[in-house]
Amino acid sequence: MTQAMALPTVSAVGSIDAYIQAARQFPMLTQEEEFRLATRFREESDLDAARQLVLSHLRLVISIARGYLGYGLPHADLIQEGNIGLMKAVKRFDPAHGVRLVSFAIHWIKAEIHEYVLKNWRMVKLATTKAQRKLFFNLRSMKENGEALSPVQVADIAHRLSVKPDEVSEMEARLSGHDVALDGDSDDEEAFAPIAYLADTSSEPGQVLATRARERLQHDGLQSALARLDPRSRRIVEARWLTDDDPATLHELAAEFGVSAERIRQVEAKALVRMRASLAPLVAEV
Repeated sequence: MTQAMALPTVSAVGSIDAYIQAARQFPMLTQEEEFRLATRFREESDLDAARQLVLSHLRLVISIARGYLGYGLPHADLIQEGNIGLMKAVKRFDPAHGVRLVSFAIHWIKAEIHEYVLKNWRMVKLATTKAQRKLFFNLRSMKENGEALSPVQVADIAHRLSVKPDEVSEMEARLSGHDVALDGDSDDEEAFAPIAYLADTSSEPGQVLATRARERLQHDGLQSALARLDPRSRRIVEARWLTDDDPATLHELAAEFGVSAERIRQVEAKALVRMRASLAPLVAEV
């Protein structure tokens, strides 16, 4: 789908400013137009319909990508990754749910940019656990103002995000960047300031359905997959992958079970293969 669409890229138009101007030339779609195009793509695999859906939302990607400039990565690269997320959203979008594409696409755009930041930013080495990754992406928004955090604030954030106070201080010291105005700097509707996309979507039908599907996969599906494992395999998987604390090492589990670390690795690998097979039907539904 991505190749056939031949979407404009920053390199193709010459500069980031030229790309942004080009993206703003594509008209916004009415709800009726969006429904018609999405239905054509979903039912007839009409790539031209998908292309129009993507092009009309390029400015959304630009706006979201701008919010990640503080991580020191090129705006153009952030936009390109966000465009990949947008195309994934278009591919999965179901207009029958009654939710607008913009609300549905935000998750996919941010997810793709998050993945890119984690893989490429120089600070990613600090964000090795689930809690640290949460700190990585939430610290700036949790600061009440632009000033340095006080010891009390550091302790509070550390408690709320389940990390050490030293990790909060270190992350704060190395994070830098500027905030983007929520309302933008003009009354131009085509500017697409973040305020246009940051409304609470937790009650949107599409968001509710996606949340329920994820919860079913994470809870019912995961528990069912774990239940099919023998006690030792389940213990190893839970200690290695499903703990909120630091994951157990192969050597720690080897000492617990009285076997070699290589044997633990083999048991873990086989258990994960079995779990993937059990979860495959649910993953396809999500």
